[in-house]
Amino acid sequence: MTHRDYSDSCVWIIGGAGYLGQACTDLFEKNHARVLCADLPGKAAAWVAQSGSKAIPRDLDASAVATLPRWVEDQVQAHGVPKGLVVMTYASTAKRFDDLTAADFDHANHGNLTATFVLAREVASRMAAAGGGSIVLFSSMYGSVSPDPGIYLDPMTPNPIEYGVGKAGIQQMARYFAVHFGKAGVRCNAISPGPFPNPTIQAEKPDFVQRLSAKVPLGRVGQASEIAGAVAFLVSDASTYVTGINLPVDGGWTAW
Repeated sequence: MTHRDYSDSCVWIIGGAGYLGQACTDLFEKNHARVLCADLPGKAAAWVAQSGSKAIPRDLDASAVATLPRWVEDQVQAHGVPKGLVVMTYASTAKRFDDLTAADFDHANHGNLTATFVLAREVASRMAAAGGGSIVLFSSMYGSVSPDPGIYLDPMTPNPIEYGVGKAGIQQMARYFAVHFGKAGVRCNAISPGPFPNPTIQAEKPDFVQRLSAKVPLGRVGQASEIAGAVAFLVSDASTYVTGINLPVDGGWTAW
């Protein structure tokens, strides 16, 4: 990507200590942003200490929705209203289709949809009062298409239904937020990553990674830095007339 200067801009990355989140945090730091890296208790602090990152680590369990308004207000008081909010959290059961209970489905939807809605609305309202900002929500290729069972050979479990349903909802949430907050100068977009298996999966399941790669028009899985560039674009002033979209970053997975 073209390097952009985020000096004096604060960006919050929720899920910033995960595989894709680390790459986003690193790229914003390299472009002079002040980054608040929030993740499950202890995870952000551990990654910041291990990596030498200058990000501000914060603990957050986004599924504890009753705590979110106070958490957001505390961060705003300490660091100001962010220029950008990136929400990368998700919830899933990893259960097989026939084993999924109604309670499992509700729990996943709570973590995927309700938590994202409450957190993003709290921040968007403050952005609107401050004159604007950019929100990036994380969907998935499986928010647009169903998993191919032929990729997930036994004993693997195909990507679960509640994950895809939640990620489809994220796309609609981004569109709704874009319309609701647009006149206040707040943009909201979704990103849909394609196959981005983490390094452990790549090392331990090379056959699975090969099956993923064979389905991608570009012929390979994605690297974390390729997500970070798309996120940085949507937060930056290079995209000030872009809102309400779902941007696939999937090597062409959803093109066929």
